[in-house]
Amino acid sequence: MNDPARFVTEAIDRLRSEVPGKAIVAASGGIDSTVAAILAQRALGDRARAVFVDTGLLREKEVERVTEIFRQAELRFHVVSASERFFAALQEVTEPEEKRRRIGTAFIRLFESEAEGFGTDRLVQGTIAPDWIESGGALRDTIKTHHNVGGIPSDSKLRLVEPLRDLYKDEVRAVARNLNVPSPDRQPFPGPGLAVRVAGPVTPDRVRRARVANAVVEEEVERAVAEHRMSRPWQYFAVLLPGRTVGVLGDNRVHGEAVSVRVVDSVDAMTATAAALPREVAQRIAERITRSLHGEVVRVLYDITDKPPATIEWE
Repeated sequence: MNDPARFVTEAIDRLRSEVPGKAIVAASGGIDSTVAAILAQRALGDRARAVFVDTGLLREKEVERVTEIFRQAELRFHVVSASERFFAALQEVTEPEEKRRRIGTAFIRLFESEAEGFGTDRLVQGTIAPDWIESGGALRDTIKTHHNVGGIPSDSKLRLVEPLRDLYKDEVRAVARNLNVPSPDRQPFPGPGLAVRVAGPVTPDRVRRARVANAVVEEEVERAVAEHRMSRPWQYFAVLLPGRTVGVLGDNRVHGEAVSVRVVDSVDAMTATAAALPREVAQRIAERITRSLHGEVVRVLYDITDKPPATIEWE
């Protein structure tokens, strides 16, 4: 894609052709789905309804953050609270691919209900090229099942509309800037949310720990960027690891969990380079995480693996 303005015009025309009636839009607040939602609203007007799902797997203050972005973008939307649905779907699930499939199914069942109430069978998604490339298929291996591609159940009643399907992340950001989307360069956040940053069982308590650790990483990296101690990375987050590790609180032995911090640079998310954190920033992150999760998390590690061989997210 060489011309974002031309892409916008053509995407709006395609949406009008593909959606003769109404459509709902899966709007997570990420840049991909936000661009897709704005394009759908420009193409369809009141015939498009953006749906933002609070899965219970979001980052600290994510609902408030996304709500503000949508309001600035003048996007019509409503919020559906569905944390019980998603935690129930993930109960006793530890295998990463199964997590993604369960989350994809939970999303689709919810969107089917929303679509039926709105009088449509069309679902607009912000699917981009890396999503379907990594999800594999007949001609390639599955790297990881993206919930909005391979996670969609075969019996879904919805017809998918994907205006960004052939774009990469850097191209989507160029379109976002053309559309004046707020914060077009904000870091990506996985559609399955913190479920794929909680390695092993997904429980409300473990998600809470991952949420606290993610908030600390984001705050400290953004503080370092503001103080010109480092350039802004592509993505920066924490992963709660499975298993337990021994720690010390005062004179007492504790048996808590461990967190891995990951900071990477990328252009299109197809490859990524592990970024070096200044020592004082890494130390501050470790101190804050272990202090905030007193006795619950007792060890903080740093992931220095590029993509490939690793993927950006752990699961």
